[in-house]
Amino acid sequence: MHSQKSIDLFKAYGEKYDFEYLMLAALAYQESRLDQTLKSKVGAVGVMQILPATASDKNVNISGIHKLDSNIHAGTKYLRFLADRYFPEDGELDSMNRVFFTFASYNAGPARVAKLRREAKKMGLNPNVWFNNVEVVAAKRIGRETVQYVSNILKYYVAYKLVADKIHKPSA
Repeated sequence: MHSQKSIDLFKAYGEKYDFEYLMLAALAYQESRLDQTLKSKVGAVGVMQILPATASDKNVNISGIHKLDSNIHAGTKYLRFLADRYFPEDGELDSMNRVFFTFASYNAGPARVAKLRREAKKMGLNPNVWFNNVEVVAAKRIGRETVQYVSNILKYYVAYKLVADKIHKPSA
């Protein structure tokens, strides 16, 4: 489902909630391979694999997540809530690590990620850096899933960015 409609929705909600649209598309690809019909064993729905309970929570409050537009809206609004609530712009995290921690929280939960950051600090690792720091603790404590999750999103993002740059580059 790599339709122009999907791209337009990632752009619109990326702009509204201050996320780079290609980063949102990369997360959605990791979550569902961009398949809006997908439903997980635990009940997560659509492209963003958002739980109905999360979508209806007062912090997100988006209904109709079985529709592509509402699904991308709910997932992106939830990401913004996670970023603002758990990873505020207070100078501790640079903008990329703020995104990585937000995405790790989307996968593993913000309380778990906070605990991993505290443990990383105790181990002498930088609690404000995901790669080669907090991800080391995540791999030990919760296994490879969240580590692979964030890593895959970054890889998909880089691939999408390369393609987008090539498409939008004026020919010589």
